Amino acid sequence: SQLLEERYGIKPQDSLDTWIKKLKDKGIKVLDNLSRSFIINLIADLIEPESMHPVFVTDLYTVLCPLAKRKKENPLLSERFELFIGGIEVANAYSELNDPIEQRQRFEEELNILAEGVKIIDEDFLLSLEYGMPPAGGLGIGIDRLAMIFLDQASIKDVILFPLLKP
Repeated sequence: SQLLEERYGIKPQDSLDTWIKKLKDKGIKVLDNLSRSFIINLIADLIEPESMHPVFVTDLYTVLCPLAKRKKENPLLSERFELFIGGIEVANAYSELNDPIEQRQRFEEELNILAEGVKIIDEDFLLSLEYGMPPAGGLGIGIDRLAMIFLDQASIKDVILFPLLKP
C-alpha cells in the first residue's frame, strides 16, 4: 500500500473511479474498469526495480485479495504477503478468510466489477464455510521460478521439465 500511495497517491479507501483518475493523471494507460490482474501487474512494476534482493510485499489491499482475511487493525488491508526475488514473484501467502457472510459479500462485490453476464458464485464453497472452517493459512512457492533464479535462466521454459512450447 505504501508503494501505491508514494507513486500514484492511491490509498486503500479510494474508490475505483479515484484509482482510475489518479493513474490517468500519472500518465498510465487505464481502461474505465480496472481488473485485479492489471493492479497486481502495476504493483509488480513498482517492485521490480527494487527487488534484485528479496522483497516482501505486505499490506496488500483487501479488494485485491478476495479470499484473504482483513487485518484487524486496518480492514482495508489484508493478511497477505508476496515474496519477489529478481523482479519475479516467488511466493504468495495469506490467512484464509473463513467467515461465510463476509466471503459472500466479497463475491457479490466482485460480480459488480466483472463483465456483464458473469453471475457465478461458488455456493458449494460458501456452504462449506458455513459448516465451519478453522483458522488456516497458505503459502504457495513457485519452485520453477526459484529454479530460474538459481540457474540464472531468463525464461521459465528453460527450467520446466515438460514445457508445451520449447524453442
